[in-house]
Amino acid sequence: MDRNARIYVAGHRGLVGSAIVRKLTAEGYGNLLLRTSGELDLRDQAAVAAFFAAEQPDYVFLAAAKVGGIVANNTYPAEFIYDNLMIEANVIHSSYRTGVSKLLFLGSTCIYPKMASQPIREEYLLTGPLEPTNEAYAIAKIAGISLCRSYNRQYGTRFIAAMPTNLYGPNDNFDLEKSHVLPALIRKFHEAKIAGAPTVTVWGTGAPLREFIHVDDVADAALYLMRHHEGNDIVNIGSGEEISIRDLALLVKIVVGFEGELVFDASKPDGTPRKLSDVSRLHSLGWRHRIGLEDGVRETYEWFVGQGFPAETM
Repeated sequence: MDRNARIYVAGHRGLVGSAIVRKLTAEGYGNLLLRTSGELDLRDQAAVAAFFAAEQPDYVFLAAAKVGGIVANNTYPAEFIYDNLMIEANVIHSSYRTGVSKLLFLGSTCIYPKMASQPIREEYLLTGPLEPTNEAYAIAKIAGISLCRSYNRQYGTRFIAAMPTNLYGPNDNFDLEKSHVLPALIRKFHEAKIAGAPTVTVWGTGAPLREFIHVDDVADAALYLMRHHEGNDIVNIGSGEEISIRDLALLVKIVVGFEGELVFDASKPDGTPRKLSDVSRLHSLGWRHRIGLEDGVRETYEWFVGQGFPAETM
């Protein structure tokens, strides 16, 4: 990738997109094409086509998506499938129409079957039923993979796809209803600490196993894949390390400094029982994650407090 290449980062204000912008800027890429959702609605086919025709990007990082945790996915399934399908279809089609040199589509490891063997290899895609609570989102992301493969096959494009596992880091969504588990835990424990609450209640049993990767590692991997990966094989982006929700909650409790008790509400859904990605394909390409979970959570909490949340008792 030439340092002067015109690079469009779709979703540059989101968790992944903002990290990709930070990484590209640090690497000396200065010709970045950035539009907010207010400036360019990626669900609008005509608007997307006009943007691509006018700006003629050389490379595209497709990080724009409607995302959320169990509650949001369960509550707004129509929005999750419609918005994501439209975003992917419009950006990928316009990338083909305007001759984009290469595109990286970022999906999610929720595309894999709920009861997939662990760790989850890329070839397990479409081998069993999905987790019902985020099925709409997963199907949209699977469609994005198929779009990339189909355009590559029919038109000879260079559209690749990568599937990050659970992400966290600066610019995450800390809304308790719509966020993923780690930012939700950070906010819950922080607010309980400030309020002097005796307990913090966490959804589910605490038994599910999850893998987490810092978004700056994901951005580093995304740029690495753009430079070094070709073809239709999807690539998992993860740490290859897992932790139970119970142990994760205890880690966040320690980092935040909450001194009350931790309670699990077993009447609430756990979601997928275990989700660990097999990252051997990514390792074979020459990339490994660098940021450990405790260091990453501590850094993310510091960022969270720095956004103006109360910090009197830190």
